Amino acid sequence: MFVLDKHGTPLQPCHPARARKLLAKGRAVVHRHTPLVIRLKDRTIEDSEVDGVELGIDPGSKHTGIAVFTHQAGQRRGRYTIQLDHRGATIRRKLAQRSGYRRRRRTSNLRYRPPRFENRARPRGWLPPSLQHRVDTTTSWVDRLTGWAPVGAVHVERVAFDTHALSVDGPLEGVGYQQGTQHGYEVREYLLAKFGRACVYCGVMNTPLNIDHVRPRSRGGTDRVSNLVLACVPCNQAKADRPVEGFAPKAATRVLARAKAPLRDAAAVNATRWSLWCALDARLPTHVGSGGRTKWNRTRNQLPKSHTLDALCVGKLDTVTQTIRTILVAGCSGRGTYARTRPDKYGFPRLRLPRTKRFFGFATGDLVRAVVPKGKKAGTHTGRVAVRASGSFNITTAHGTVRDVNHKHVQLLQRADGYAYTTQKEDGASSPA
Repeated sequence: MFVLDKHGTPLQPCHPARARKLLAKGRAVVHRHTPLVIRLKDRTIEDSEVDGVELGIDPGSKHTGIAVFTHQAGQRRGRYTIQLDHRGATIRRKLAQRSGYRRRRRTSNLRYRPPRFENRARPRGWLPPSLQHRVDTTTSWVDRLTGWAPVGAVHVERVAFDTHALSVDGPLEGVGYQQGTQHGYEVREYLLAKFGRACVYCGVMNTPLNIDHVRPRSRGGTDRVSNLVLACVPCNQAKADRPVEGFAPKAATRVLARAKAPLRDAAAVNATRWSLWCALDARLPTHVGSGGRTKWNRTRNQLPKSHTLDALCVGKLDTVTQTIRTILVAGCSGRGTYARTRPDKYGFPRLRLPRTKRFFGFATGDLVRAVVPKGKKAGTHTGRVAVRASGSFNITTAHGTVRDVNHKHVQLLQRADGYAYTTQKEDGASSPA
């Protein structure tokens, strides 16, 4: 758990059991509910020993893993892990919907509005909003963690796949790359991500997969990544040195299209990696590593594949001595909308929304606890609240939605911050050392 001194300065994180003892003895108070941050009443940073922590970031198109760990003598001990769920697809869909509304209104028989081209220029380094969202949310969480823990450095996976090494036939020599202990990890990891860890011919999963040449090398095929697919052992042996047209005529068109199609998620990561690295390097000392090295570290430490464990294995390390059993999942839910109307299917306003978003001291999305003394809804309900001007609220908990709870029974735990929090177990997590 994260710990602050009496003045709000970050101290060394502690074990959850110790945080509970400090709260029970009255030596600390809850500074923040989720993630849990406590503030000590009787200690300052001058009276404490702070070793510092580091951050590992595994950026992704849909999810980003963030790990807080201590790093000493090549050994990493996990302290806290977060899986950040992006909403880039939602942003892209909303922008396309808005563009459709505007195009519809421009082509309708409406009042003529002259075109405006003065505001079409894009600044240097511009990214689409769905991609810029990934950079902004990741750096926002780095800023948050820096305020809760003594972060000294950041390790980020800047290159998802070494596209230069993938596109060259044969080994790179001289001033190029040298084949080392990580040789082969980049190509195989790319293919596993591209084909969803399934055989491209029969679709079987959870089985050993071989790298297969669509056009065999004996027939003039190359080792370029566009000529490589994943095949299970029976399909690979049955295909032998035949081209795909002779082995699977009906599936040949589909296989060739999938082999040549780019990896959309990898393209999104590659498009944002430079902006993310620049934003992080402006805040903290930032070290970078490749996706192949991350997998190599994870394999050496016998850890399963996950976003948070990848974040723990980013960069240069020897061993991982401790992982986290429970991870926090922070889903980007947004902060509502500025629109004061709801549109119909043609994009025209059909109803008005209240200009006031806060009623009786609560806003939609706040984390609350409702203690209902009697009636059908008797009990304690903790979750996100949806407010109404009538004072009858709905509370969404982990077990469902409790409707029509009077505001007099509701207690505020944490203001809405644009994220929806849940927890889940980490597969293969080791016990604390």
